[in-house]
Amino acid sequence: MSIQKVLTGLSLILALLFVSSTADAVRIKDVADIAGVRSNHLVGYGLVVGLPGSGDKTTQAPFTVQSLKNMLQQLGVTIPANVNPQLKNVAAVAVHAELPPFAKPGQLIDVTVSSLGNAENLKGGTLLVTPLKGVDGQTYAIAQGNLVVGGFMASGGDGSSVTVNTPSAGTVPNGGQVERAVESAFVASDVLQLDLKKPDFTTAQRLADRINETLGPDTAFPIDGASVRIMASLDIRAKVALMSTLENLEFTPGKAPAQVIVNARTGTVVIGDLVRIRPAAVAHGSLTVTISEGFNVSQPNALSQGGETVVTPESAVAATEQKNPMFLFDPGVTLNDLVRAVNDVGATPSDLVAILEALQRSGALEGELVII
Repeated sequence: MSIQKVLTGLSLILALLFVSSTADAVRIKDVADIAGVRSNHLVGYGLVVGLPGSGDKTTQAPFTVQSLKNMLQQLGVTIPANVNPQLKNVAAVAVHAELPPFAKPGQLIDVTVSSLGNAENLKGGTLLVTPLKGVDGQTYAIAQGNLVVGGFMASGGDGSSVTVNTPSAGTVPNGGQVERAVESAFVASDVLQLDLKKPDFTTAQRLADRINETLGPDTAFPIDGASVRIMASLDIRAKVALMSTLENLEFTPGKAPAQVIVNARTGTVVIGDLVRIRPAAVAHGSLTVTISEGFNVSQPNALSQGGETVVTPESAVAATEQKNPMFLFDPGVTLNDLVRAVNDVGATPSDLVAILEALQRSGALEGELVII
C-alpha cells in the first residue's frame, strides 16, 4: 500500500523542519548520559485492601486468599485450612517503581500498582506493606499507602457499564521508601564515560575536542561513535566538580542524517534541510470518475386505455483527469525548491508525500524516507 493511500482522508499537517547550515550549540548534559548513572527497576507483589466490593473474586483468583492467609499468619492470626474467606474488598496487585540513581535510604519514590487478578476497580484501596526487589532478589524499597486512580467504572443493574481510562491501575505518590542504596561505578572509577543518546562519529569527536579545549589535551577521547572517555580523579569531590563543569559545556554536534519522516497515523510530514533531489521530472495527477443516478417517469396519454406509469432508472458516468503540470527538478534542488514548486500548483501535503515516494523509488531522493 502506498503512502498516499495510507494518508487519504486524513487531515494532514505539513511540518517543515529547517536546520540552519551551522547547527546550534547544545549542552553536553542534553545529548549525553554518564555511563553507570541510571535508574533501576523494582517490582513486588502485594495486597490492596479497603475496596468497596470491587476486589478479586476469590473463586477465580485463589492466590489472593492464599496471600491474605499468609499475611494474617505473620501477624499472629491463624485461619483454619478448611475455611475459605469470601473476600470482596481485597485484590492481589503487582507493584513496580524506578529507583533513581544515587537514591539513599529514607528517600521517597513513587510506585505504580496494577491488578493481577480480576479486580476491575482499585479506586479507594490501600496498598499494604510490600517489599520491592531488584533483579538480584534484594529488597531495595518498601511500598505502602493510599492509591490514586485516574479512571473510574460505573455499572447499572441491567449489566451496562461505563469505563473511563484504566481503573484497574493506580499510583501511590511518594509511597515507596528506599531501604538500600545501589553502588554506582561513578564513585569507584577514575575514568568517566559519556554515552551519546544518538550515536554519531562526528558528534563524538566534536565532544572530545570541546572537552580537551576546556580541560587540556588528552583529557578526553572517543572510543566509538557513541562514547567518549574522560580521565578523572578518584577524589569524589573533584569528580563531582568535573562533571558539574562538563555537563554545562556547549558544543556543536554533527548534523542529523538527511531524512523525510512521515507519521502515517497523523499525516505529519517532517523534512530536514539536508534532503536533496537529483535531476528528475515528475508528473502527478489523478483520475476522477463520477457516477450519478437519476430516474425518468413515463406516463400514458390522457385518452389511452390500459397504459401504466413506468419509472425507469437513468445513469450518467463521467471521467475527468486532473491536469497538473510536470515538476522538473534540476541538480541539487533543495527542500525549499520542492515545497515552493508544490505550493505554486496548489498541491496538497498528500501530493507532496506521493511525489517524495516516487522520487525515493527512482533513486532521485538523496535522503531516507522513514514511515513511523
